Amino acid sequence: MALLRHFLNQTLQKTGIRPDPLAPSSVWTIRSAALKRKVRVDLYLPPSHKLFLQEGRKFPVVFFNDGQDLHAMRFKAILSHLVLRRQIGPVLAVGFHAGNRMQEYGVMHHPDYKNRGNRAEDYARFIVEEFLPRLKKDFPIETSPEYHAFAGFSLGGLSAFDLVWNHPHLFGKVGVFSGALWWRSKPFTQEEPDANRILHHLVRTGEKRPGLKFWFQTGSEDETMDRNKNGVIDAIDDTRDLISELKEIGYAEEDIAYVEVEGGRHEPETWGRVMPEFLKWAFSDGVT
Repeated sequence: MALLRHFLNQTLQKTGIRPDPLAPSSVWTIRSAALKRKVRVDLYLPPSHKLFLQEGRKFPVVFFNDGQDLHAMRFKAILSHLVLRRQIGPVLAVGFHAGNRMQEYGVMHHPDYKNRGNRAEDYARFIVEEFLPRLKKDFPIETSPEYHAFAGFSLGGLSAFDLVWNHPHLFGKVGVFSGALWWRSKPFTQEEPDANRILHHLVRTGEKRPGLKFWFQTGSEDETMDRNKNGVIDAIDDTRDLISELKEIGYAEEDIAYVEVEGGRHEPETWGRVMPEFLKWAFSDGVT
């Protein structure tokens, strides 16, 4: 192994190629029986992980849908900066690269009116039954849900909320960046512009999951659509409305965080800017 590392370093020096400092610490390729495809999974280890392991401690974990976008957000640099400055404790980060987003991301058992999201159950099976057992086998991770956060961007945010909502025994926190919360069971009508939003209905007709914490982000330029003509874009309206539904079933102010980014767009640059706030919200308690 040492000879191989020396050879690679010599080769890189000769060619002028430098290792990507933002690259994941490790990359797994998992053949999923549930999804019937290979899934690339990026793992990001904190800079102090070796000492952490020597001390026999266990990692909190943050999981991300659309893990392929983390590189554009400079996620590895963000994670290292926060850990080294002791703003969060050492955290293991996992990024799942997306496959067929329009089918695998969604709300379990509730595809939208165009039958999109009809493989959300398969995606959940991959996460819960295939990936988590392997992660627990290969890494010493905390098992209590309060140490597990799941996050996503756009449709990935919708999926992240659904995964956490349906598995509160596994995940205690959710991060929804510019969530596609418009997901609806029937086509839009001008007469009822805010009707039939699937996630809102599930929360409204469901029960409080004790212990869950929620973090939401929107940008004032996430989109331009304003279906109910109230002067507020749909992305912000949908998020505020979901927060209201959560409060109606018993969640308190301290259970919910909401960040509205002035000038924020539906893109990795905006999500990268607010990523430190999400990570500090989720993991600042782990600083020792």
